Amino acid sequence: MALTQGIPNNIYGLHSAEEQFREKACSIIDADTGLQLHLAVTEAAMDMADVLRQFDTSDEDLKVAQILGMRTFNAFGASIKLTLSGYHQNSALILRDVMETVFLLDLFAGDRLLIERWRFADKKARMRDFSPVKVREALDARDGFTSKKRFEVYELFSELAGHPNMKSSWMMRPQRDGDAVIGPFMEATALEAVISEMGRLAVQVGEKLDHFFPANWDQCLPSRLAFTQLKLKWIKTFYAPAGGP
Repeated sequence: MALTQGIPNNIYGLHSAEEQFREKACSIIDADTGLQLHLAVTEAAMDMADVLRQFDTSDEDLKVAQILGMRTFNAFGASIKLTLSGYHQNSALILRDVMETVFLLDLFAGDRLLIERWRFADKKARMRDFSPVKVREALDARDGFTSKKRFEVYELFSELAGHPNMKSSWMMRPQRDGDAVIGPFMEATALEAVISEMGRLAVQVGEKLDHFFPANWDQCLPSRLAFTQLKLKWIKTFYAPAGGP
């Protein structure tokens, strides 16, 4: 087949389908206050990352927190775009990156001295001390957790989105018992699954970034307050005790 100038027509057609799926996704979200709240708290966490990166500093350790926050901003933006376009599995794969990043932020928030170790670690030292599994184990030990919930969630993301296996095909099926499809698709259950996990991660991201804002820096207060208010509403909505108010 001879090469033609410009973008192939099939790529244009694929983009057109993605835009149609985005419209359908927006209609689903417009009718679901829960999904709206997940996205609102995600936007608030992204704003926290954007405000933190604006703080002018020569502190190399703080710059690490800023860069990690910027990484979560970009990841959330890409994940939102993908799931609204019908690429739910690929969106979830990016959320696994957010999970690894927020675990690292959590570790650094608890012990700022670890940031310098991480900055100067060579590959061998980084894998020994700061690989995803080592970070999860350090957090569990610090918090006294023995149920390995962090591992279970990470493993779920890996199986459904991160690694090619039979379970990963589940996120390629518009219907639970149906066939896998090629290309994007829009289905409410898949969209809800991704966006709800996004909201859960966004709450964690905002909480950890909050630890790194310099004291007495008034410029950050509106963003921090907006996130806190949405976080409390999110917790009340999704984790209120059964039978509670």
